[in-house]
Amino acid sequence: MSDTVVSPAGSASPTPTRPNIVKIVFASVVGTAVEWYDFFLYGSAAALVFGSLFFPDSDPLTGTLLAFGTYALGFVARPLGGVVFGHYGDRVGRKKMLVISLLMMGGATVAIGLLPTYATIGIAAPILLLVCRLVQGFAVGGEWGGAVLMVAEHGKDEHRGFWSSWPQAGVPFGNLLATGVLWLLSVFQTDEAFNAWGWRIPFLLSAVMVLIGLWVRVSLEESPVFAEAKAEIQSSEKSHLPILEVLRRYPREVLLAMGMRMAENISYYIFTIVVITYVTTYLGAQKGVVLGALLAGAAMQSVLIPLIGALSDKVGRRPLYLVGAVGVGVWGFVYFGMIDSLSGPQIMLATLVGLFFHALMYSPQAAFFSELFGTSVRYTGASVGYQLASIFAGALAPIIALQLLGSTDEKNTGAVAIYLAVASAVTVVSVLLAKETRATSLRHDRVLDGARD
Repeated sequence: MSDTVVSPAGSASPTPTRPNIVKIVFASVVGTAVEWYDFFLYGSAAALVFGSLFFPDSDPLTGTLLAFGTYALGFVARPLGGVVFGHYGDRVGRKKMLVISLLMMGGATVAIGLLPTYATIGIAAPILLLVCRLVQGFAVGGEWGGAVLMVAEHGKDEHRGFWSSWPQAGVPFGNLLATGVLWLLSVFQTDEAFNAWGWRIPFLLSAVMVLIGLWVRVSLEESPVFAEAKAEIQSSEKSHLPILEVLRRYPREVLLAMGMRMAENISYYIFTIVVITYVTTYLGAQKGVVLGALLAGAAMQSVLIPLIGALSDKVGRRPLYLVGAVGVGVWGFVYFGMIDSLSGPQIMLATLVGLFFHALMYSPQAAFFSELFGTSVRYTGASVGYQLASIFAGALAPIIALQLLGSTDEKNTGAVAIYLAVASAVTVVSVLLAKETRATSLRHDRVLDGARD
């Protein structure tokens, strides 16, 4: 397929002048980091305090499971957010949707920091917590696709892996901020003070970061690739329903994207969320022993992801993805033994190696998924494939992992390792079935091809 876009008059449209790619990347990274700070903060708080504050009538392990249940519902809302934001993002533009998603996420997070607990208002407390979590999930469902596409559609084809990986780096950076704030509070506060009021501080800080994110996002320019496709769709005078077009023309790509997400998503939440509960509840250790390792892991990924993205422009998306998928599948059998030691160096090494393998998948993922779908449905297609997988992967990973671990007296870490290995196998098969997309043009579209015919 030619990279040239045909205008309504039949003439070739020249490639538009590209705006400052660094400005686009900076705006995407900052906004993404803020949104994922909010999202990850909830997961960490669910592991640490939400069980006792919002589900106090349960034993500690059951209370944590219930807290993770509200955590999982945020993932359930993500595909809906992906469809809604993707629909309007493919019709009116990427920029507007990114601003709206940031406002929704920030508002819900600040609201969580102000919520009364069960002791104050009873059953209304967990219900309000659930509502806030659903808003978070809806907002983050629309965030990823827009942030990634703004960069992918501005950058050059041969450097897309590098530039597109920067919004991905915003995710661990957001986790770094969330974990860092929690770690500081664990150092300077007693557990009693943290449980009483200290847990609210990170949620309220989100208001400041949202303002910073908005400041950089409102200055973005719309994607030139999208502007071309939008003009051609309008000239065709045909109705444009992106979700229906995705299901009609890109069903295989959606399924492959979902499969590729399994090992990446499940491993991440086991290595960053489940481990907190495992260390504090199953091993009876202080949370600081694992938060420090997670802090180092998030910092490592923030630096490593762009480097891997650049490497994917040289060697391809598939080889790196395959190494990462196989790596997490094998590492799961080593990981828990090192955590069980409660040795600081071993916990640090277990975390860094696990997150290294994860980064090998997560870094090229943005470019890989963007390249699978045509421009007129790219926001919807990439978001739906990415977010639907989150229901079966990240949403259920903490719940399934804790169920597999069993009781604190007879923990079964081997079952969790097998769970991770199965996810790895699904991802390996999906990557092998996908075509290599490195350096391909984003000016392709089965929907527009059909309209021309």
